[in-house]
Order: sequence, then structure tokens, then C-alpha cells
Amino acid sequence: MKTKEIFLILLIISSFANLNAQQKTKSKSLFNGKDFTGWHIDVPAMDGKPNVKSPFIIRNGYLVSLANPQGHIITDAIYENYELEVQYRFAGKPGNCGVLVHASTSRVLYDMFPKSIETQLMHENAGDFWCIGEDITVPDMEKHRSGPKENWGSVDGKERQIHNLTDDSEKPLGEWNIMIVQCLKDKVKVWVNGDLVNYGYNATTQKGHIALQAEGSEVEFRKVILTPIAKLKD
Repeated sequence: MKTKEIFLILLIISSFANLNAQQKTKSKSLFNGKDFTGWHIDVPAMDGKPNVKSPFIIRNGYLVSLANPQGHIITDAIYENYELEVQYRFAGKPGNCGVLVHASTSRVLYDMFPKSIETQLMHENAGDFWCIGEDITVPDMEKHRSGPKENWGSVDGKERQIHNLTDDSEKPLGEWNIMIVQCLKDKVKVWVNGDLVNYGYNATTQKGHIALQAEGSEVEFRKVILTPIAKLKD
């Protein structure tokens, strides 16, 4: 092999290495393991009641949702076109929780939930979409959306749930799960432990805050990592 050819090969390898390094540096943790810097808490039961304890705490370096009183912890910043990696587990009994993407107006549903699209963490239902003042379309809607078509919607009284593609992707209770949510323009794609569990498009919103719920059962979060993206992965 000629010296020039070897040089070109080394240049190509170096370029890929630099690209991978740049992509990794773009990733950032939204949770620092110490406090709630970059987040704010919205729990209706705490309004004007300083003695009510927050359902969100830091424990052993984890962000913990204690489930009650119900509410959300929400990023201060607005994000769009990103991949979100959330590592979570139910520390005790299984229950309900969720990751809300494209969150905007607060308390639009039940005077509690912000306008958003929820990617469900509920035990044995991880990856369901719930439409909260926003909507999204999935392939084969009649099969995956709850209720008859005339009842579909995103407000109270309407069928807001869109079921996932598989209910057997979660780890046994107590083990850590990895949910990947990719949001790109009007598309949202979700994986649980490497399995594609939902894919939606024509979302009625394309950016917003990110929120974690306090609802149903105690959940521990050890990683919340955001990476900008330019395309969805297969």
C-alpha cells in the first residue's frame, strides 16, 4: 500500500473519531445527582402550603419521585430535536409514572397535567402515548388508540391513550429500565430496553419543556441525558 493511501485511510479514521467525540460532547445530563438545578417543581397541593413536603427528593444520587402529592418536576429550558435517555426503576411496588415531552401550558388537564405528550412509564405499559392537550398520530391508529374514532381527542372526556407495540419490554420489578425517546420535528419515537415500543408523527407540537411525574408509585431516576439529533434512528 502506498504512503498516500495509508495517509488517506488514517485521515478518514481520524475524522470519524473526531465526529464521535463531538457527538458525545453534545450529550448532557439534565440531572446533576446533587440538586434540582435546571428544574422547577409544579405540585398543586403545595400551592401556598409551605409545610407540604415535595414529592421529589434526591436520594443516593438519584432523582426520586415519591408519587404523592401528585405533580411534576419540569425543566426550566425548552428543547427540540433531541434524544432523551431516561434510566428508571420502581423501587418498591409497581405503579404509574411518565415522561412528558413538549410540555408547555401548565395544569391544562385536571388542574394538574401540563399540555404535552406523555410517554408512559406505567409498569407493564411503558411506551404508551397519552395526549394531554396535544395530539399525535401512529400507524394503524384504529388498532392502537383507545376507544372508537369519534371519541379520540386530547382533552378531558376524550380517548387520549395510544397503546404501545409491546408490553413485555420492561425488566423485572426492581431492575433498571432504559427508555429512549427521540423527538424530531413532528415525530416522536420510543424504545424501552432496546425494543421499539412506539412511533408517532404529525404531532401538534414540536418543542417544549421535559417533565417527570409524581403519580402512582415511587420511582427512582438515575440518568436523564439529552443529546441533540438531526435524524431518527431505525
